[in-house]
Amino acid sequence: MGRRPPGVALLGKAALTLGLVLLYYCFSIGITFYNKWLMKVTRGWAAPSPRRTAQGGCPATESFHFPLFMTLLHLLVIFLLSALTRALMHCCTKRSRVVLTWADYLRRVAPTALSTALDIGLSNWSFLYITVSLYTMTKSSAILFILLFSLIFKLEELRMVLVLVVLLIAGGLFMFTYESTQFNMEGFALVLGASFLGGIRWTLTQMLMQKAELGLQNPIDTMFHLQPLMFLGLFPLFAVFEGLPLSTSEKLFRFHEAGLLLSVVGKLSLGGFLAFGLGFSEFLLVSRTSSLTLSIAGIFKEICTLLLATHLLGDHLNLLNWVGFAVCLSGISLHITLKAFSSKGEKESKLHKGNSSSPDLELLLWRSEAEEEEEEVGTELRH
Repeated sequence: MGRRPPGVALLGKAALTLGLVLLYYCFSIGITFYNKWLMKVTRGWAAPSPRRTAQGGCPATESFHFPLFMTLLHLLVIFLLSALTRALMHCCTKRSRVVLTWADYLRRVAPTALSTALDIGLSNWSFLYITVSLYTMTKSSAILFILLFSLIFKLEELRMVLVLVVLLIAGGLFMFTYESTQFNMEGFALVLGASFLGGIRWTLTQMLMQKAELGLQNPIDTMFHLQPLMFLGLFPLFAVFEGLPLSTSEKLFRFHEAGLLLSVVGKLSLGGFLAFGLGFSEFLLVSRTSSLTLSIAGIFKEICTLLLATHLLGDHLNLLNWVGFAVCLSGISLHITLKAFSSKGEKESKLHKGNSSSPDLELLLWRSEAEEEEEEVGTELRH
């Protein structure tokens, strides 16, 4: 058979890239709106504060206001799906999957797992108080903390252009929240705390995946090893703030109808499938295209999320909010551009060194230690 014409090959590659980007958008945007839908504040109901929740306050509402329990269930679903995927990969390739020793597991994986669990738990908790647009904008500030911890751990060198990136993102966040009609300080503090933990999370994840001897370059293996410790790390917080209210709630432990219980568990489990699909789609996008494609797609994803939030959920944004959003995105875009040129220079100077020092938001988890590893994992994922 003859080779396909260049135009046909280019068109096929473009179609593949578009399909993978759309798949990533479905899971990423879907899980954001899913979380808000599940914990939406119904009319006449005020979201419970951590203090009231700890005292057993459980207002009557159609929404599900136990975000930490929801996160724990998601972690369980992700662990089961990643274990199943590892088993399928083993059957297809006949190659054993990596299993860490207890010493490496507790010493090297535990800090990453704890910061990841708290990041996700606080992020989901914040949906009880804030809008999707404020959540999206505030989570974008995680790159500030990622840069901070990258400097602390000497993964980045301090440069004036990084100061400009920080000023753009911080200034954009200030303009977005300034005089916002739907601003909630409690929710903003939760998601800002999650962003801070996200900075620790992605920095530690980067350091974890750069250790070639651990063999965690494949994100399926990474998710498999992270979930148990994430569950254990988040459980005490759940027990303090949601344990008693959940045990007395008619939606779960004091249920009267098995059908209602199965309905609640089914809705909660859906988020676990979305979270696993998000991680898997991100990896497919990076392995079949490039990490830069994921970074650029992430910028347009934020725009799509805000537009959908204003049209579907009625989020109110004024002109200053939109300007702040644009300024913040310009800072993120500048950082991505700098990393793209930096990675290109590293590839030219060190052919055998992995280009995994990018601190972009969702990008860090899916970077391989070397290009050979990326090709190896890509082969394993083909069915």
